Amino acid sequence: MRPPLATWLMLLCAVAVPLWAQEAATPAPSKVERKNLAPVSRDILRVKLPKPAEVKLKNGVTVLVMEDHRAPFVSVQLHIGGAGALFEPASMAGLASTTAQMLREGTKSRTSLEIAEAVDRLGAAVSAGSSFGSSETVLSASGLSDNFDDWFAIVADVLLNPSFPTDELEKLKQRQRVQLRQQRSSANFLANERFNRAVYNDHPAAIITPTEKSIDALSRDALARWHRERYRPQHAILGIAGNVRVAELIPKLEKALAGWKVGGVKETWPPNPVAATARKVLIVDRPNSVQTTVALGNIAIERRSPDYFPMSVMNHVIGAGTGRLFLNLREEKGYTYGVYSDFTALHYPGPWRAGANMRTEVTAAALAEFFAEIRRIREEDVPSAELEASKRAIAASFALSLEQPTAPINFAIVSKRYGFPPGYWDTYAEKIMAVSAADVRRVARKYLDPETMQLVAVGDGDKIKAALEKYGRVEIYDDAGRLVPAAAP
Repeated sequence: MRPPLATWLMLLCAVAVPLWAQEAATPAPSKVERKNLAPVSRDILRVKLPKPAEVKLKNGVTVLVMEDHRAPFVSVQLHIGGAGALFEPASMAGLASTTAQMLREGTKSRTSLEIAEAVDRLGAAVSAGSSFGSSETVLSASGLSDNFDDWFAIVADVLLNPSFPTDELEKLKQRQRVQLRQQRSSANFLANERFNRAVYNDHPAAIITPTEKSIDALSRDALARWHRERYRPQHAILGIAGNVRVAELIPKLEKALAGWKVGGVKETWPPNPVAATARKVLIVDRPNSVQTTVALGNIAIERRSPDYFPMSVMNHVIGAGTGRLFLNLREEKGYTYGVYSDFTALHYPGPWRAGANMRTEVTAAALAEFFAEIRRIREEDVPSAELEASKRAIAASFALSLEQPTAPINFAIVSKRYGFPPGYWDTYAEKIMAVSAADVRRVARKYLDPETMQLVAVGDGDKIKAALEKYGRVEIYDDAGRLVPAAAP
């Protein structure tokens, strides 16, 4: 049974997703007066998530089923480990993503048009993708329970029998080439590209986009080989939630996926990225730019780390919707419309990162405030009221997420992927609330070292270089990602 909203709904005090794409202008400082008088319950949120039925199919697919008969709807997520961009050859960046996108573009018995028309006629949705840095490909589908057999047959067909037609592949590659040119006009993309390469170094997660050369290298044979070697049932988790019954569903899955055989290549992970031990200062030069886009941070933790909960609280204090960075740079100083931080924690360690878009002329002053806030959270204990507010906001956000119909199966899949113990999510809020000020300060000192952070700024190099030189020797790149040789003295 889902928890009532009444005890914590008012706790959702400005929990925000980092918005790196906000444009900087000349924001007026906020006039909002916070009285902190919301009627907040002091009880710790306690939940008990429903547990899915778990079945292993004959071919090795792990199936998680969450029955929910409140609506005639079914949601399907198939996570195929080892089929993500993390494992693709460096010369074929984009292979995993392109293979996933091509699944719907034709099978041995259906054309792209026939697949699209059938999916639309059944009122269903089918998609697949693999993002850069991911270890898996995810095939998602949803539709009515009344015609589940019909639309799941299409899901099985695109999974097992893709034909990767050359004409459709060429159309997709042409769209990808256009996207390559478009994304280089975005300061946020350029910041992401340079930041990832700085923190991940030679780890595959450093790559966030294909190149013209890697797109040209993609062929029907390359996609078919990737599919044949990487799309294997022994590495797959199939999550199904909605108006289904386990006893009836499993025989259907066995029949539909009977042709999916164990085999392929072994899932071999690259060595984990490690945090940089010295600061780097990087500028991506955009002449005549009226704003600077800044990103700074370093490698921190992986998802199974015992520091995950204190990191979550620490990050919320410094960089959530109305965290310290926002209150300082946005509301007090008026340097930017938005400034946030976040951290990435997967099977391998990812970075803690802070960033914002700001007017060019305040670049130096804004950077000074970034580092001032980092030093403050490292050197001073967070006051009890501020710490309590952050912890309760995280707990409230978690609670609100449970209102989504697919949330329980999503959490179950995450638990299975990372090997979390039973009841992990039932005690999530309790673990957040147990984080102390000492915990926050400890992880800040451990992972937020100003002397080793990688600092990236995208903007007019001539105008911002002096501001960046205060933090170390500056390397300059152009908007094509090429290092600009230093001028002779």
